Order: sequence, then structure tokens, then C-alpha cells
Amino acid sequence: MKYKCLSIAGFDCSGGAGIQADLKTFAAFGCYGMSILTAMPIQNTCGVNTCFSIPPQSISAQLEVLFEDIIPDSIKIGMLFSSEVIEIVTEFLKQFAKNIPIVLDPVMVARSGDTLLRDTAIDIMKRKLIPLVTVVTPNLQEAYVLAERVDDMESIARDVLMLGPQAVLLKGGRLDSDDSSDLLLERSGNKTWLTGVRVKSNNIHGAGCTLSSAICACLSLGFPVQEACRVAKKYLSEAIEASAEYKIGKGNGPVHHFYHIWPTIHKIYSDNKSQIDNNVSSIYTKNIEKFRRG
Repeated sequence: MKYKCLSIAGFDCSGGAGIQADLKTFAAFGCYGMSILTAMPIQNTCGVNTCFSIPPQSISAQLEVLFEDIIPDSIKIGMLFSSEVIEIVTEFLKQFAKNIPIVLDPVMVARSGDTLLRDTAIDIMKRKLIPLVTVVTPNLQEAYVLAERVDDMESIARDVLMLGPQAVLLKGGRLDSDDSSDLLLERSGNKTWLTGVRVKSNNIHGAGCTLSSAICACLSLGFPVQEACRVAKKYLSEAIEASAEYKIGKGNGPVHHFYHIWPTIHKIYSDNKSQIDNNVSSIYTKNIEKFRRG
């Protein structure tokens, strides 16, 4: 609770992505999570149905009232949807978040193929917002849009780095291979390949949100960028693996944000584990099995 993380992002009523995923991730790292709502995509595990905009003045109001009371230790930015929203967030952060680490997940297209950022907003993001951030975390498709060309990962990452962030974490999760390695390039000149084995699972809804918010949490805890990215990648990989057997929704289910903490009923029910009522334990076990089967 000592470390405070802010998510500036869109909504997911199914709970696996957007602000919901960010808040779960912050909590999983022991941080206090806060949120600014920027858009209202109507989505579930199968995809995005439509998206409603949020009144721009309400976004300004949310930012102002929050910073009057609580200053975050780190900020994660997700879905911004329109050029007007990007302008509002950029100008506010430029004035009030000069020394706060910022992680930008440049949400443009959902895994289902649904558009989450209007074309007119991309140029403003490139010119105004990206130069303010500590780490930008595009997937390959988003990086191609930002770089305005298709090439190998290192070349594209260097193009994105030239837009002005302190570091680029280019995600390789959508490559067609058994490997799932990400490339971290820092303005200091450091180049780090974060290697990983692809986890076979359909439960990857909100994976990008989870990774960027995990980096955000690590930065608030004082990790340097390279270590923050390394820890976040490990956390996401294990969260995907832990959720593989579950069935939530009809599409791509969510990752298991609290795989390293649950079950907690034993901690809540009794301080003395040996005295836990067997009936409660039995009911809990049955419910877990039912949850796994869907």
C-alpha cells in the first residue's frame, strides 16, 4: 500500500483487460491502484462490440481531483481512443508528472482485430505523448504502425526509440514461433533480449495490459527499467501458464493475476491453519474444481 500506481486506460466489463487488469496487477505486486477512465469499449473475451467515448472534460476532472489528493509513484497509460484525449492527458502529465515514471501501452488494435485508436490520433501520440514516457510497450503490429514500415524487430524498435521514449520494449508474443522473446532497447544504448518459451493457452485476454502495468508496478517499487521489464515478463508468463486450465468466457479468457497468492481463504478464516473447519476447506476445493471446468 506504500507504493501508488495510476492506470489511465479504458474499461473492460469482462474484467480481463484495461483498467480492471491494471488494478489487479498493481494489487498483485502489493501496490495501491488508482484509475482514470478514458473510454468505454463494450467488450468481452470474444472481442470488442463497440466503443463509447468519455466526455473529455471528465478526463481532465478525474486527473485534477486525483493529483490534488494523491500523487502516484508511477503511471501506466493504455487506451486513449482519440486525439483529443491524447492531447488532454499529454498536457496534464507534461505539467504535473515530470518526475514520475510512465509506461505507455500504445493500444491501437485488439487481438481480435478491433480498432481501439482512431487513425487521426496516432500522429499526435507519436509527436507529443511518446517523448514523455519512460517505457513504451508496443506489439509488432503497433510498432509497424509507429515506425511506418515493416522490418526485423531490432530495426523497428530503433525506429520507435527515435520517437523519444527512454526505452522501448518490443513484444514478440505474436510471432509464429515456439519462442516468445521481447526486445528491450534503451536510450542509453543498452540492448536486452528477454527470452521466453511460448505458453500454450487460450487465456491471453489482457496480456498486454498486464505486462505494461506490471512494469509500472515494478518502477514504482524502485526497479530499474531493465529489471522491471524482466520481472514483469516472468510474472505474465506464469500468470498465463497458471490460467491455462481454466474456462472463463467463450473466447480468450483472462490470465491469472493472483496465481502466486490464491487461495487466501485459509488466511481469512483462521490464524491457525490446523484448526480450519474441514467443511469450509471441502466446499472451497469443490468450488475451485467447478471453476476450472467452467
